[in-house]
Amino acid sequence: MCIDCIRNEVDITEGIPKQCTIQFCRDCERYLQPPAHWVNAQLESRELLALCLKKLRGLNKVRLIDASFIWTEPHSKRVRVKLTIQKEVFAAAILQQVFEVEFIVSYQQCEDCTRVAAKNTWKAMVQVRQKVPHKRTFFYLEQLILKHGAHRDTVNITEAKDGLNFFYAQRSHAIKMCEFLGAVVPTRSKSSEQLISTDVHTSTSNYKFSYSVEIVPVCKDDLICLPLKLARSLGNISQLVLCTRVGTSLQIIDPNTLQASEISAQVYWRSVFNSLAASGDLCEYYVHDVELLGPTRGKYALADVQVARTSDFGRNDTVFFARSHLGNILNPGDHVLGYDLMRSNFNNSDFDQMNRNAMPDVILVKKTYPYRRKKVKSRSWKLRSLAKEEGEMLPRKQEQEKIEYDYELFLRDLEEDPEMRATVNLYKGTTASDGEEPEEDFPEIALEELLEDLSLSDGEGLGSAQNKDEDEEDEDMDME
Repeated sequence: MCIDCIRNEVDITEGIPKQCTIQFCRDCERYLQPPAHWVNAQLESRELLALCLKKLRGLNKVRLIDASFIWTEPHSKRVRVKLTIQKEVFAAAILQQVFEVEFIVSYQQCEDCTRVAAKNTWKAMVQVRQKVPHKRTFFYLEQLILKHGAHRDTVNITEAKDGLNFFYAQRSHAIKMCEFLGAVVPTRSKSSEQLISTDVHTSTSNYKFSYSVEIVPVCKDDLICLPLKLARSLGNISQLVLCTRVGTSLQIIDPNTLQASEISAQVYWRSVFNSLAASGDLCEYYVHDVELLGPTRGKYALADVQVARTSDFGRNDTVFFARSHLGNILNPGDHVLGYDLMRSNFNNSDFDQMNRNAMPDVILVKKTYPYRRKKVKSRSWKLRSLAKEEGEMLPRKQEQEKIEYDYELFLRDLEEDPEMRATVNLYKGTTASDGEEPEEDFPEIALEELLEDLSLSDGEGLGSAQNKDEDEEDEDMDME
């Protein structure tokens, strides 16, 4: 038989469907790859072409030479593909044929979008808690989550009394969140599961998983009275120390000797202790004189400081002598915050066992700027925040004012602490200062530290700017 007669008698496309259906989720714009995998694919892309070819049965019996898209309207719900195949029909007789396959796009909601659409439907939950009287830790933790993108897989985020709740559609995402929290703050976690349904025919069960993550209830600038056994194990450091930083471990320092040490999360949970005094108990002092003693440790220097309470001005002339680690920061005439141990009454068994005669009257913590606080009403930078939902119990007016005050203290810490500021993303804001002259030594945030607050929907992005440059180059060539 000649070639034309063979083509009329034999159809090598027999067994290959000329019409097929593919499932598309319009919410997340993904296509279903059987049996249960959803993939992202643009129109006329290689990913979509591979997905369409996998849907065709019988292609393994022929040799695929070429495959390409035939243009259709984007809203036509049709995807047309032109295929070129070869097949050996007789001995040393190979036929090649070109034909068209039409794919019908059918809408189907994926499992992830179904869970998002159905309220209060989640697979795993992470409850983050810290038992402290302020929210500054969670403000800082929120910025770390935003910087590292740890919230991308969350279905919902809600606020609770002492923390946040993160909801996930998959258990692995919740475990990943717990690992992230353990890498940035000292924590301990517990897990539990609840049986939802069981299929006796296939021996499969459906569970909901809950992870409780507790953050160490010690924050930066807190006064700590260590248990005697723990203090001796840390190089025989003094029991009365300050917490200088909270990271993967607690960093502490003795302000009288500049002796520093670290307390890991495992060591803390073996011998749990609470803060003796928090930042809300700080008292403001006025610095009269500073005498450096010589020993330095990093950014700290030991010095004898003569201070007086700012609240005693005009009442008495009481002066306190304190040994502090802020010798290279303080100058006569500055204002400093510290803990007043003379007028404080602590309910702590470890503190009661200490020698009161060797205890200082004042422990200085950090420098403050009262003049700046009264004058500055706006900032030229801003922070992003998570899309959180309020819990079942709405905060009262007093609690809302307390949260706003804690947020203001967190912003002040960012301005005054460059190391803390380097771990978060700061963005350029639309507001500026009110024209008042700040103090000369106040640490300002440089413009180089701020990022542009841009998103994909802000108009001209990288792609549009690049296209604009290409258009300008084409115009220059046409003029030449």
